[in-house]
Amino acid sequence: MRVTRLESALSSLSTAADQPFWGHVSAVKGDVASITGLSGVAHLGDRVTIENGHGHQIGGEVISMDEASAIAILYDEASAIRVGAKASFGRQVGPKPSPFWTGHILNPFGLTADGKSPPSGALEMPLKNPPPPAPRRKALGARLNTGLCALDTFLPLCRGQRLGLFAGSGVGKSVMLSELARHMEADIVVLALIGERGREVRAFAEDALGPEGLKRSVVFAATSSDPAPLKKRAAYMAMATAEYFRDQGKHVLLLFDSLTRFAESHREVALSAGETPSLRAFPPSTFRAVAGLCERAGPGLDGSGDITAVFSVLVAGSNMEEPVADMVRGILDGHVVLDRQIAERGRYPAIDVRRSVSRSLPHAASAAENGVLSRGRALLGAYEEAAPMIRAGLYAPGTDPLLDEAVKVWPQLDRFIGEKSPGETHESYERLMQILAMQPEAVDEAGNKA
Repeated sequence: MRVTRLESALSSLSTAADQPFWGHVSAVKGDVASITGLSGVAHLGDRVTIENGHGHQIGGEVISMDEASAIAILYDEASAIRVGAKASFGRQVGPKPSPFWTGHILNPFGLTADGKSPPSGALEMPLKNPPPPAPRRKALGARLNTGLCALDTFLPLCRGQRLGLFAGSGVGKSVMLSELARHMEADIVVLALIGERGREVRAFAEDALGPEGLKRSVVFAATSSDPAPLKKRAAYMAMATAEYFRDQGKHVLLLFDSLTRFAESHREVALSAGETPSLRAFPPSTFRAVAGLCERAGPGLDGSGDITAVFSVLVAGSNMEEPVADMVRGILDGHVVLDRQIAERGRYPAIDVRRSVSRSLPHAASAAENGVLSRGRALLGAYEEAAPMIRAGLYAPGTDPLLDEAVKVWPQLDRFIGEKSPGETHESYERLMQILAMQPEAVDEAGNKA
């Protein structure tokens, strides 16, 4: 879905509010153009349109400015731009969504692959909105049925919660997201595929989601070959679309893959604007950009809907201390870690329950349910800590009652974490209690048997 000719996109986003000011290209370096004549009227983030001298237009956006010129990063190749080329600017907006957008794969401009836009309401929609005022936001809502036993019990996801999905490449992240898109409770699903391989976009939408999943979904895609500003634009289009449906009173499920690619795109744009690189070349503004995007999801105001969001985070080599992974853990309402070793032994989803946390607990479960979860975590921990000793044949039954019980239930407990939910969330709890051979009143909140 390369954006090489932006005439249709740019014309569809033109508005009467665009000002008739023009400037001229004074210099081009890489994918960055300096434009004189706009510094007194343009704003950071404004859209720029440059006549490339061959009857076509090249788009970009303003990323910095001084008294002499505005600096724009381009959406396409700069090889055809000449010094002195005419450049205009306009507001950075997108077409307003409508229910007709469901079932479509859209590019960063809200257009389908053939360059057309699904029927929409008004001509424009702001892409960068402030989050709802914190004191007026609703609390997290009820526990949701996700279709996965692990998320219905150990790691509950509540309406309006924002969860991080931390995984390396090839560990089953996309499969898990597609399961949530198909089965999780929501009125509408918005998917942001940022930096994905081009061949996977259609495969994810048609094969992973399937006809039923795609029918209630709006998919935005910017592939790995697209320039950084287009990846950022696709992310903001997806979030603005989720906000639009939230304001219509809908419960929106936002699946964002991946937040790491968004942060990397922001880094590329920020460095082009002259920001100082910091840890692993991420400029200080990266944290604010990521936090600002994530804060827009979550519970809405009274009378509106909510955005329940799952943001995937790529962790190279399962390093949870990477800059993006580290900052995101402090922003979101929990994190689910997918472990490569678990995936390699064939259990999917490869969720590492011990390293995963849902901050909706303990309030999302009753006191009795929390006791069951604590007991299950204790048994998982006991087995996994003793696993090397067990495999080496050094485990002697009878020396530790907790470990004895853990060894007994571990095969069923491990299988349970990878199972699909049998129905409602309470049914997953009942299945877990059967595995642990206990009744809810048989344990206290700490997971100790009464």
